Amino acid sequence: MEILIISGLSGAGKSRVAAVLEDMDFYCVDNMPVSLMPKFAELCLATRGRYERVALVTDVRAIENFGELFVALDEMNAMGCKHRILFVEANVETIVKRYKETRRRHPLDPEGHELEKAVYREIELLAPVRDKADIIINTTNLTLGQLQRRLFSIFNAGGADKPMSVSVMSFGYKYGIPIEADLVFDVRFLPNPYYDAALRDKSGMDEPVSRYIFDSPLTGEFFPRLADLIAFLLPHYIEDGRRNITVCIGCTGGRHRSVAIAEALRSFLVEKGYPAESLHRDIDKSQ
Repeated sequence: MEILIISGLSGAGKSRVAAVLEDMDFYCVDNMPVSLMPKFAELCLATRGRYERVALVTDVRAIENFGELFVALDEMNAMGCKHRILFVEANVETIVKRYKETRRRHPLDPEGHELEKAVYREIELLAPVRDKADIIINTTNLTLGQLQRRLFSIFNAGGADKPMSVSVMSFGYKYGIPIEADLVFDVRFLPNPYYDAALRDKSGMDEPVSRYIFDSPLTGEFFPRLADLIAFLLPHYIEDGRRNITVCIGCTGGRHRSVAIAEALRSFLVEKGYPAESLHRDIDKSQ
Protein backbone atom coordinates (compact mmCIF):
# COMPACT_ATOMS: atom_id res chain seq x y z
CA MET A 1 0.00 0.00 0.00
CA GLU A 2 1.23 3.48 -0.87
CA ILE A 3 0.14 6.68 0.83
CA LEU A 4 0.62 9.98 -0.92
CA ILE A 5 0.69 13.08 1.26
CA ILE A 6 -0.53 16.10 -0.70
CA SER A 7 0.59 19.36 0.84
CA GLY A 8 1.42 22.78 -0.47
CA LEU A 9 0.36 26.38 -0.65
CA SER A 10 -3.25 27.41 -0.30
CA GLY A 11 -4.57 28.36 -3.72
CA ALA A 12 -1.91 26.38 -5.56
CA GLY A 13 -4.31 23.59 -6.56
CA LYS A 14 -4.20 20.78 -3.98
CA SER A 15 -7.92 20.05 -4.38
CA ARG A 16 -7.59 19.95 -8.15
CA VAL A 17 -4.67 17.53 -7.82
CA ALA A 18 -6.76 15.32 -5.53
CA ALA A 19 -9.63 15.32 -8.03
CA VAL A 20 -7.32 14.14 -10.81
CA LEU A 21 -5.85 11.44 -8.56
CA GLU A 22 -9.34 10.16 -7.76
CA ASP A 23 -9.75 9.48 -11.47
CA MET A 24 -6.53 7.47 -11.23
CA ASP A 25 -8.03 5.16 -8.59
CA PHE A 26 -6.56 6.91 -5.56
CA TYR A 27 -8.72 6.99 -2.45
CA CYS A 28 -8.48 10.64 -1.42
CA VAL A 29 -9.18 12.18 1.98
CA ASP A 30 -9.16 15.95 2.37
CA ASN A 31 -7.98 17.84 5.46
CA MET A 32 -6.66 14.79 7.31
CA PRO A 33 -5.31 15.77 10.77
CA VAL A 34 -1.71 14.65 11.14
CA SER A 35 -2.43 12.89 14.42
CA LEU A 36 -4.94 10.59 12.69
CA MET A 37 -2.73 9.54 9.79
CA PRO A 38 -1.14 6.45 11.41
CA LYS A 39 -4.50 5.16 12.64
CA PHE A 40 -6.03 5.75 9.22
CA ALA A 41 -3.17 3.83 7.61
CA GLU A 42 -3.72 0.98 10.05
CA LEU A 43 -7.42 0.83 9.12
CA CYS A 44 -6.57 0.80 5.41
CA LEU A 45 -4.16 -2.08 5.91
CA ALA A 46 -6.88 -4.02 7.72
CA THR A 47 -8.96 -4.02 4.52
CA ARG A 48 -6.38 -6.38 2.97
CA GLY A 49 -5.81 -4.64 -0.33
CA ARG A 50 -9.02 -2.67 -0.75
CA TYR A 51 -7.09 0.59 -0.56
CA GLU A 52 -3.82 0.22 -2.46
CA ARG A 53 -3.38 3.88 -3.42
CA VAL A 54 -4.34 6.50 -0.85
CA ALA A 55 -3.88 10.26 -1.01
CA LEU A 56 -4.17 12.40 2.13
CA VAL A 57 -4.55 16.14 1.61
CA THR A 58 -3.27 18.35 4.39
CA ASP A 59 -2.64 22.07 4.58
CA VAL A 60 -0.99 24.62 6.82
CA ARG A 61 -3.89 24.54 9.30
CA ALA A 62 -3.43 20.82 9.94
CA ILE A 63 0.36 20.98 10.21
CA GLU A 64 0.92 22.79 13.47
CA ASN A 65 3.96 20.74 14.35
CA PHE A 66 6.15 19.49 11.52
CA GLY A 67 7.90 17.10 13.86
CA GLU A 68 4.54 15.43 14.46
CA LEU A 69 4.04 15.02 10.72
CA PHE A 70 7.39 13.37 10.19
CA VAL A 71 6.87 11.10 13.20
CA ALA A 72 3.51 10.06 11.75
CA LEU A 73 5.17 9.24 8.44
CA ASP A 74 7.81 7.16 10.21
CA GLU A 75 5.05 5.23 11.99
CA MET A 76 3.36 4.50 8.67
CA ASN A 77 6.63 3.30 7.20
CA ALA A 78 7.02 0.92 10.12
CA MET A 79 3.58 -0.52 9.30
CA GLY A 80 4.65 -1.23 5.74
CA CYS A 81 2.92 1.80 4.24
CA LYS A 82 5.24 3.44 1.80
CA HIS A 83 4.70 7.14 1.47
CA ARG A 84 5.61 10.02 -0.77
CA ILE A 85 5.06 13.74 -0.31
CA LEU A 86 3.66 15.76 -3.20
CA PHE A 87 4.07 19.50 -2.70
CA VAL A 88 1.91 21.82 -4.80
CA GLU A 89 2.99 25.43 -5.22
CA ALA A 90 2.60 28.48 -7.45
CA ASN A 91 4.19 31.90 -7.47
CA VAL A 92 2.87 34.55 -5.10
CA GLU A 93 1.33 36.69 -7.84
CA THR A 94 -0.65 33.75 -9.19
CA ILE A 95 -1.96 32.74 -5.78
CA VAL A 96 -2.99 36.30 -4.95
CA LYS A 97 -4.78 36.55 -8.30
CA ARG A 98 -6.62 33.27 -7.74
CA TYR A 99 -7.82 34.35 -4.32
CA LYS A 100 -9.05 37.66 -5.66
CA GLU A 101 -10.89 35.93 -8.49
CA THR A 102 -12.62 33.46 -6.16
CA ARG A 103 -13.10 36.00 -3.34
CA ARG A 104 -12.15 33.36 -0.79
CA ARG A 105 -10.05 34.12 2.25
CA HIS A 106 -6.61 32.71 2.81
CA PRO A 107 -6.38 30.49 5.92
CA LEU A 108 -3.65 32.74 7.35
CA ASP A 109 -5.57 35.92 6.53
CA PRO A 110 -9.00 35.42 8.12
CA GLU A 111 -9.78 39.15 8.04
CA GLY A 112 -8.91 39.42 4.37
CA HIS A 113 -6.67 42.47 4.74
CA GLU A 114 -3.12 41.11 4.23
CA LEU A 115 -3.36 38.46 1.52
CA GLU A 116 0.12 38.78 0.04
CA LYS A 117 1.70 38.79 3.49
CA ALA A 118 -0.25 35.63 4.36
CA VAL A 119 1.04 33.86 1.25
CA TYR A 120 4.65 34.68 2.09
CA ARG A 121 4.04 33.55 5.67
CA GLU A 122 2.67 30.22 4.44
CA ILE A 123 5.69 29.71 2.18
CA GLU A 124 7.88 30.16 5.24
CA LEU A 125 5.81 27.83 7.41
CA LEU A 126 5.67 25.03 4.85
CA ALA A 127 9.35 25.19 3.89
CA PRO A 128 10.23 22.10 6.02
CA VAL A 129 7.57 20.06 4.20
CA ARG A 130 8.72 21.30 0.81
CA ASP A 131 12.28 20.33 1.69
CA LYS A 132 11.12 16.76 2.39
CA ALA A 133 8.90 16.53 -0.69
CA ASP A 134 9.48 13.73 -3.18
CA ILE A 135 7.56 15.56 -5.91
CA ILE A 136 7.07 19.29 -6.40
CA ILE A 137 4.56 20.61 -8.91
CA ASN A 138 4.36 24.30 -9.70
CA THR A 139 0.95 25.13 -11.15
CA THR A 140 1.68 28.77 -12.05
CA ASN A 141 1.46 28.23 -15.80
CA LEU A 142 -0.24 24.84 -15.93
CA THR A 143 -3.61 24.34 -17.57
CA LEU A 144 -5.84 21.62 -16.17
CA GLY A 145 -4.93 19.36 -19.09
CA GLN A 146 -1.23 19.91 -18.50
CA LEU A 147 -1.65 19.18 -14.79
CA GLN A 148 -3.50 15.96 -15.62
CA ARG A 149 -0.78 14.84 -18.01
CA ARG A 150 1.90 15.61 -15.43
CA LEU A 151 0.15 13.57 -12.76
CA PHE A 152 -0.55 10.69 -15.14
CA SER A 153 3.10 10.60 -16.13
CA ILE A 154 4.16 10.44 -12.47
CA PHE A 155 1.62 8.02 -11.06
CA ASN A 156 0.77 6.19 -14.25
CA ALA A 157 -2.84 5.27 -13.34
CA GLY A 158 -2.12 1.58 -13.77
CA GLY A 159 -0.31 2.18 -17.04
CA ALA A 160 0.32 5.22 -19.19
CA ASP A 161 -1.62 3.62 -22.03
CA LYS A 162 -4.60 2.60 -19.92
CA PRO A 163 -7.56 3.05 -22.30
CA MET A 164 -10.33 5.44 -21.53
CA SER A 165 -13.86 4.27 -20.84
CA VAL A 166 -16.33 5.05 -23.63
CA SER A 167 -20.10 5.23 -23.30
CA VAL A 168 -21.96 5.05 -26.61
CA MET A 169 -25.47 6.40 -26.18
CA SER A 170 -28.29 6.31 -28.72
CA PHE A 171 -31.03 8.92 -28.50
CA GLY A 172 -33.94 10.45 -30.38
CA TYR A 173 -33.71 14.08 -31.46
CA LYS A 174 -37.42 14.49 -30.72
CA TYR A 175 -36.52 13.99 -27.03
CA GLY A 176 -33.49 16.27 -26.99
CA ILE A 177 -29.72 15.82 -27.12
CA PRO A 178 -28.33 14.11 -23.97
CA ILE A 179 -26.75 16.63 -21.60
CA GLU A 180 -23.84 14.25 -20.94
CA ALA A 181 -22.81 14.17 -24.61
CA ASP A 182 -19.17 14.86 -25.48
CA LEU A 183 -19.53 13.98 -29.17
CA VAL A 184 -22.82 13.92 -31.11
CA PHE A 185 -23.45 12.29 -34.49
CA ASP A 186 -26.70 12.66 -36.44
CA VAL A 187 -27.67 9.51 -38.39
CA ARG A 188 -31.09 10.67 -39.57
CA PHE A 189 -29.79 10.55 -43.16
CA LEU A 190 -29.58 6.74 -43.06
CA PRO A 191 -32.44 4.53 -44.36
CA ASN A 192 -35.24 4.43 -41.77
CA PRO A 193 -36.66 0.99 -40.83
CA TYR A 194 -39.68 2.75 -39.33
CA TYR A 195 -41.24 2.88 -42.79
CA ASP A 196 -41.04 -0.89 -43.18
CA ALA A 197 -44.12 -2.32 -41.45
CA ALA A 198 -42.30 -5.56 -40.66
CA LEU A 199 -39.56 -3.68 -38.81
CA ARG A 200 -41.40 -0.75 -37.24
CA ASP A 201 -42.09 -2.46 -33.91
CA LYS A 202 -38.60 -3.88 -33.65
CA SER A 203 -35.52 -1.97 -32.50
CA GLY A 204 -31.94 -1.53 -33.62
CA MET A 205 -31.05 -4.33 -31.21
CA ASP A 206 -32.87 -6.79 -33.46
CA GLU A 207 -30.87 -8.43 -36.24
CA PRO A 208 -33.40 -7.74 -39.06
CA VAL A 209 -33.32 -4.00 -38.29
CA SER A 210 -29.55 -3.91 -38.03
CA ARG A 211 -29.22 -5.83 -41.29
CA TYR A 212 -31.66 -3.44 -43.01
CA ILE A 213 -29.55 -0.47 -41.96
CA PHE A 214 -26.14 -1.97 -42.68
CA ASP A 215 -27.18 -3.42 -46.03
CA SER A 216 -27.49 0.16 -47.25
CA PRO A 217 -24.49 1.34 -49.31
CA LEU A 218 -24.79 4.67 -47.52
CA THR A 219 -24.27 3.01 -44.13
CA GLY A 220 -21.46 0.96 -45.61
CA GLU A 221 -19.70 4.17 -46.56
CA PHE A 222 -20.59 6.11 -43.41
CA PHE A 223 -19.80 3.68 -40.60
CA PRO A 224 -16.12 3.02 -41.42
CA ARG A 225 -15.58 6.77 -41.55
CA LEU A 226 -17.27 7.23 -38.17
CA ALA A 227 -15.24 4.39 -36.64
CA ASP A 228 -11.99 5.76 -38.04
CA LEU A 229 -12.77 9.23 -36.69
CA ILE A 230 -13.46 7.91 -33.18
CA ALA A 231 -10.33 5.75 -33.30
CA PHE A 232 -8.34 8.84 -34.28
CA LEU A 233 -9.83 11.06 -31.56
CA LEU A 234 -9.63 8.82 -28.50
CA PRO A 235 -5.81 8.72 -28.13
CA HIS A 236 -5.76 12.52 -28.30
CA TYR A 237 -8.43 12.78 -25.60
CA ILE A 238 -6.38 10.39 -23.46
CA GLU A 239 -3.29 12.52 -24.01
CA ASP A 240 -5.29 15.52 -22.84
CA GLY A 241 -6.07 13.76 -19.57
CA ARG A 242 -9.57 12.46 -20.31
CA ARG A 243 -10.43 9.06 -18.87
CA ASN A 244 -14.06 8.74 -19.98
CA ILE A 245 -16.12 10.07 -22.85
CA THR A 246 -19.72 9.81 -24.02
CA VAL A 247 -20.38 9.47 -27.75
CA CYS A 248 -24.03 10.07 -28.65
CA ILE A 249 -25.69 8.80 -31.82
CA GLY A 250 -29.03 10.37 -32.69
CA CYS A 251 -31.89 9.54 -35.03
CA THR A 252 -35.48 10.78 -35.04
CA GLY A 253 -37.00 8.56 -32.34
CA GLY A 254 -33.94 6.85 -30.88
CA ARG A 255 -35.22 3.34 -31.59
CA HIS A 256 -33.83 2.04 -34.88
CA ARG A 257 -30.92 3.72 -36.69
CA SER A 258 -29.14 5.27 -33.71
CA VAL A 259 -29.41 2.03 -31.72
CA ALA A 260 -27.95 -0.11 -34.51
CA ILE A 261 -25.08 2.31 -35.14
CA ALA A 262 -24.37 2.66 -31.40
CA GLU A 263 -24.19 -1.12 -30.99
CA ALA A 264 -21.84 -1.43 -33.95
CA LEU A 265 -19.63 1.36 -32.64
CA ARG A 266 -19.47 -0.24 -29.20
CA SER A 267 -18.38 -3.55 -30.75
CA PHE A 268 -15.74 -1.74 -32.79
CA LEU A 269 -14.34 0.00 -29.69
CA VAL A 270 -14.22 -3.25 -27.70
CA GLU A 271 -12.24 -4.84 -30.53
CA LYS A 272 -9.84 -1.88 -30.32
CA GLY A 273 -9.30 -2.58 -26.61
CA TYR A 274 -11.41 0.21 -25.11
CA PRO A 275 -13.79 -0.52 -22.23
CA ALA A 276 -17.06 0.47 -23.91
CA GLU A 277 -20.72 0.24 -23.01
CA SER A 278 -23.85 1.01 -25.00
CA LEU A 279 -26.82 2.88 -23.56
CA HIS A 280 -30.12 3.37 -25.38
CA ARG A 281 -31.89 6.27 -23.75
CA ASP A 282 -35.03 6.45 -25.87
CA ILE A 283 -35.38 2.94 -27.26
CA ASP A 284 -38.75 2.33 -25.58
CA LYS A 285 -40.24 5.81 -25.85
CA SER A 286 -41.72 5.39 -29.33
CA GLN A 287 -43.74 2.31 -28.47
